[in-house]
Amino acid sequence: MKTKNLTFLGAIFLAMLICAPLTAQDENAMPAYITVTTLYWSTDRESSDIEDENKWMEIEKKYLEEVTKKNEYIQSVGFYMHLYSASSLESKYVQTYASWADIEKAQDRNVELEKLAWPDEAVRKRYMNNRQSFYQDFHSDEIYVPLAGAKPFTQAPEDDMVAYIRISKMAFPEDGTNEEFMKLHKEFLEVSVHNNDKIKAYYPNVHGWGADRTEFIEAFYLESMDDLDDMNDGLSDAINAKWPDEAVRDEFFKDYNKYFTGDHGDYIYTMIAELRK
Repeated sequence: MKTKNLTFLGAIFLAMLICAPLTAQDENAMPAYITVTTLYWSTDRESSDIEDENKWMEIEKKYLEEVTKKNEYIQSVGFYMHLYSASSLESKYVQTYASWADIEKAQDRNVELEKLAWPDEAVRKRYMNNRQSFYQDFHSDEIYVPLAGAKPFTQAPEDDMVAYIRISKMAFPEDGTNEEFMKLHKEFLEVSVHNNDKIKAYYPNVHGWGADRTEFIEAFYLESMDDLDDMNDGLSDAINAKWPDEAVRDEFFKDYNKYFTGDHGDYIYTMIAELRK
């Protein structure tokens, strides 16, 4: 691999660190890191799906109130349930942090808060085992770094939402620079996302730690599947209005698209509003 490619990747990573908030107390602060744990539902439980869903929600809401919401090192938390993804057993547990140190501190703080919530060790162990029984032992973890250009929620969602996740593969062109990519990306977002009333929130992220350093992850939040279908209505007209000169338009997308391989995947989840911090 050529040094220039590594330099370009490092520049993107450094830019993300510069955007990190100073404290976790600022609710509107941009997180420095996002951890995504992929969980898989256990198929060994004998109760009905509806009974399990109700029990699972009750247990997770209890943990959210007693532990997660009281953990000052965790900025936000969200549960995302499968709608259209590789496995119907899949769910995503997403947490955000203000710093790398907070990731480690949060784990220790969880243990402290668990002991406060369930001081009797036998009761605590029974609760934790029951909580774990909803999931298979296997899970995977990824860490991502937020990219500038987000369209944050204007207020906390009160209802479940559709979370459309697009994972694109980034290319690292020899003539590429972080400055050029960010400029082009900002221009495209102004046309495709920030002026789109169907998209209630948008968060772009790049790989920080995990299996694939080329991943570029975009999360689009919409109120319904109908809004997802309509999300790109009028996009061609908006692009033509932004770049009316065809030659200029073609040059823009030639420059922008060189940062991507053209390979991407699409995933859709339900964001559970009741289980958000």
